[in-house]
Parts: sequence; C-alpha cells; structure tokens
Amino acid sequence: MDLSTRYLGLDLDSPLMLGASPLVGDVDAIRHAVDAGASAIVMRSLFEEQISHGDSGSHYSLDRHQFAFRPDEYLEQIRRLKAAVHVPVIGSLNGCTRSGWLDYAALVDQAGADALELNVYRVSTDADLTSESIEDETVALVEAMLRRTTLPVSVKLSPFYTSLPHFSQRLVNAGARGLVLFNRFLQPDIDLNTLAVEPRLDLSGKSELPLRLRWLAILSARLETSFAVTGGVHSSEDALKAILAGAHGVQLLSEVIQHGFVRFRQIRAELSTWLDVHQAPSLDHVRGSLNLSRATDPSGYERANYLRVLHSYPPVRAEG
Repeated sequence: MDLSTRYLGLDLDSPLMLGASPLVGDVDAIRHAVDAGASAIVMRSLFEEQISHGDSGSHYSLDRHQFAFRPDEYLEQIRRLKAAVHVPVIGSLNGCTRSGWLDYAALVDQAGADALELNVYRVSTDADLTSESIEDETVALVEAMLRRTTLPVSVKLSPFYTSLPHFSQRLVNAGARGLVLFNRFLQPDIDLNTLAVEPRLDLSGKSELPLRLRWLAILSARLETSFAVTGGVHSSEDALKAILAGAHGVQLLSEVIQHGFVRFRQIRAELSTWLDVHQAPSLDHVRGSLNLSRATDPSGYERANYLRVLHSYPPVRAEG
C-alpha cells in the first residue's frame, strides 16, 4: 500500500519520522532507525543560548551537557548524517529573539540539511508584554530566518495562543512552509526537601494526542501548508488519527526510546494493513478526511463537545 507523503516539499516514503532527540548524536543508531523505516530525521535543537554564549563562558552555555553539540559540532553532525543515510535530515534551531544566532540558519543550509524546524520555545513572565506583541515578534523572527536560508522552514508551536488559527495563518503568510504541533513545554517541579525548583523531563504519553488532533483538524481545514504532529503518538492507531485529522508527518520518539527502532517497521506494516482493510489506495486518500471541514460532525472539535463530554460522564458516588 502507498504510505508516501509530501512534507515541506520533501517526498517521504511514509509519514513516520524520527523526532528530535539525543539519538542523532549516534550515526550508527540513525542508520538503524532508517533501516527500520524512519522516513526522515529531525535533528535535536541547537539553542540560541548555545550560539550566542557558547564561546563566552556564560552560565547560559550548554556545551558541557553530555548530549549537547557545540555549534560547530552540530553542523558537522548534519554532514555526517547526510553522508550516512538516504532520507532527509531536518535541522532544528530553538530561540525566540532576533539576533546573531539566526545566521546559523544559513550554516545549517550549507551543511546539507534538507529543511529546517524553528522551535519557538518562549515562556513570557512579563505582565507588560501583550499577546499581540509576542506574536508580532515571532512572525518577525520567522521572516528574519527566511531571509537567511533557502531551506523550507517549519515552525514548532505551543498550543498557548488565544487565536491559534489566526496566528498560524500569519506564520504561513510570512513564509513558513509547515507547522509542527506541539512543542512540549518542559514543566518545572518543586523539591520539598531542598525547596528548589528543579527541571523535569517525562516521555510523552498517549493522553497528549487529543489536543494535537483537535488543532490538526481545525488548522488543516483552514490552511494550505504542511502539518506534523509530535508528542502522544505511540501506535499505528495514534498515527492514523493524526493523518485523518490532517497530518503529513508523524514524529516518533518516546515510543522508539521505550521499545526500539523496530516500532517504525511495525507501525508501517499496520498502516498498510489498515489501508487494505478499508480499501483505501493511499494515506493521501484519507488524509484530512476527519478535519473540521470534512468530518460528519465537526462540532466534536468545537465548544459543543465540551457540554456533550461532561454530560456523558457517569455519576460518581462519594463514599463516607
């Protein structure tokens, strides 16, 4: 069965990509991922702080982190991966200000990457900043990056915008070729023994997928662009739901970390079986068939679903 897809102008033999992770530091591991069926490789992010402060000795420097590349190493790793595998390699830059770090978009291009993912990770704590000004700065950031590279650029977003469709439309109008839903904000925790705020990293769970399905379905009905989902995909059923909602690409990571690269091969086989059972010639044929404009009951993605879900929940008896 035909699992092929087109994402950011790249022809992929399936939607199943390896998501950004420290795994890209191991060329042999990436070869195994591709042999198992990964259709593209997303580099882990190179951070604005690494580029801006990496040579200054600043406390922002991440160079000593056991998984982090220095900026020059990052570019060299792209070259190594491009020489090692035949699938597209997608670079990733993570930042939120317009400054010199954006010049690395051109260097990622020169290193041989096939596309670039702009990971906009911003936690605003300033009460004087309006939502409009934050969005304006992000749009300007995308425009500035596009002036520095010929690569197709996707923007990895969080769901925390008042009008995500309007903001997404602005990004596409600015030249973004795709949107990645969603950035997983790494939430802090509090240690009650040390009374310290500590970083916390958990693998994604299936419970994260419904938020992504809702916005894939809404945005894919409104925008002509590429969509990828990241976070919450752990099975062929999860991948199919994302595709039916409108995804062109499905980034796998947590499932692979837990169960190995063999999951690419297994999920691909299960996608083919599903297409065969449903007599669908290709994933393209069913992509977006359950988005907001094509679903039989689009209210499931809107406010009406809220009341329906609450009223369908069984009553709970309070004991004691």
